[in-house]
Amino acid sequence: MSLFVVDASVVLKWLVPEEHSEQAIALLQQHELIAPDLVLPEVGNIFWKMQRRGEIQDEEVLLALDMLSPPPFAIHPAEKLLPTAYLLAAQHDRTAYDSLYLALAVASETRMVTADRRLVNALSNTTLAAHVLWIGASEE
Repeated sequence: MSLFVVDASVVLKWLVPEEHSEQAIALLQQHELIAPDLVLPEVGNIFWKMQRRGEIQDEEVLLALDMLSPPPFAIHPAEKLLPTAYLLAAQHDRTAYDSLYLALAVASETRMVTADRRLVNALSNTTLAAHVLWIGASEE
């Protein structure tokens, strides 16, 4: 069983059937997972956007969010990761949000799994490439 950091884009795939949901569910079932505490508000924000676009109803969101209580992964406080996250964000021109996941991956000597292809591509030729894994490649 390997350790991975998961971001909100992966967590959402456990709750809403979409492309790469099967890989995300396999990751959940077969590995130990961790995330910064930012992940839960981010998932809530994604659902809010989906509801505003008419893609999901409030009742569906509340049922899905209930599946995250308690979360099926260990939560790490963002406050301890923030200084490193800031430095990574500044060095690699990434958001502080994405960099919190990256900081946790670096600190845990593991990889962050994401469905954010642009993030993976942006980091592919950097020192952080070894800490980022696209969900489509997570079947390794």
